[in-house]
Amino acid sequence: MPNHINRRAVLAKPNQREGFSKIMKPLTDQIVVVTGANRGIGKAIAIAFAEAGASLALCARNGESLSHVADELRTSGVNVLAQTCDVSIEADVERLFDAVRSQFGRVDILVNNAGAFDGGPLDELTLEAWNNVVGSCLTGTFLCSRAAFRMMKPQRSGRILNIGSISAQRPREGSAPYSAAKFGVWGLTQAIALDSRPHGITCSCLHPGNVLVERRMESGKSSDDEPMMQPESIARAALAMVTLPADVNFLEAIVLPRDQAYLGRG
Repeated sequence: MPNHINRRAVLAKPNQREGFSKIMKPLTDQIVVVTGANRGIGKAIAIAFAEAGASLALCARNGESLSHVADELRTSGVNVLAQTCDVSIEADVERLFDAVRSQFGRVDILVNNAGAFDGGPLDELTLEAWNNVVGSCLTGTFLCSRAAFRMMKPQRSGRILNIGSISAQRPREGSAPYSAAKFGVWGLTQAIALDSRPHGITCSCLHPGNVLVERRMESGKSSDDEPMMQPESIARAALAMVTLPADVNFLEAIVLPRDQAYLGRG
């Protein structure tokens, strides 16, 4: 089958070859911003979107690990802008999107993936922990969405994909900051979807279940403790959501391991 497709592409006329390219790489000519792209889900999304033909603007708080991801993609010929950014800080977000405007001139897709996790018994939670989680997950989603919206509005096109969590629907004990922030991300998604309708922009939310990211591995968690997915599974779902026709919005998706407790979980 692959040889057959390649032979047809070689024999096709130029405009037909372009059509084949867009089928094989549906994000060709698309400018995509991915926050929290230095590891975990964000890194997996960056790689999957690059393989789909996108040019990328990546950001994260950890500039060193972000540089490793960007260099890895550049060796494959991907056009990448990488910038250290704390998405909870307005000035950092404005600098990021100024750089995107300068290098690419527009943004077609924003993936709000950056976040933080902290928790514990409510009476032991610190305001610092609360602000760190809410700032990264919710305030960062607002600031980046606002900046992207300002660029997308004159284009009358664009997609914003927010990475939520099933914690936005089924909280666990000891997760007040994270659950509150992700509930907020889902509410913000719906508000943005309404505000963006008249301007040809869509906004969606992808809720992952258990994903075996570095944070879980560093804490000693494994697929033996609970069913886990690989980050690449979330990246595939994200790609499906942003490659629908422009007039179609995949508003919400829940992706979780087949065997994970969700309904009635504790």
